[in-house]
Amino acid sequence: MLFSFLALALAAVPVRADAVFAEKVVAAAQAQTKERVVYDGRYFKLAYPGGDVPAGLGVCTDVVVRAFRKAGVDLQVAVHEDMRKDFPAYPKKWGRRSPDPNIDHRRVPNLMTFFKRRGAALPVSDKPGDYAPGDLVTWDLGGGLTHIGVVVEDPSGAAKPLIVHNIGAGPKREDVLFAWKVTGHYRYAP
Repeated sequence: MLFSFLALALAAVPVRADAVFAEKVVAAAQAQTKERVVYDGRYFKLAYPGGDVPAGLGVCTDVVVRAFRKAGVDLQVAVHEDMRKDFPAYPKKWGRRSPDPNIDHRRVPNLMTFFKRRGAALPVSDKPGDYAPGDLVTWDLGGGLTHIGVVVEDPSGAAKPLIVHNIGAGPKREDVLFAWKVTGHYRYAP
């Protein structure tokens, strides 16, 4: 009887919205690993809102942007609107004097700033268990290069999380969480 009551009580507890969002991000990121994407960071004139670089092209940020969009969050709009509200809060690495909805969401430092401003920043850790599916991780690759990827579960059931990212060979699911210097860890919930 107690077991039946607990089962009913637990069934009535709704799944947290951030868990549902994370599951959608993970599924959308993983789906990208089945697509052929050529690494291409060129500037493109994009539709707004909902703009994307041509199918079959992209960089690391496009993995995140596309996964979030499939999960219901348009980072092109979210980043652009936040930059319009407080442009000085964002990095000035590119010499821009105003926000640009064609490229701003495709730059790792801008995404880092956006997620931090949204309260999504978590401590950087060297413990794999601190990184949950749907989290975002940023890295310093050296030489001024930054990178971003989506944390996903290892399909083998291993405790160590994997990363879906595009570092030049299209979206891949790989064991690279600690391959480079981790500079950011984010868990976003709309």
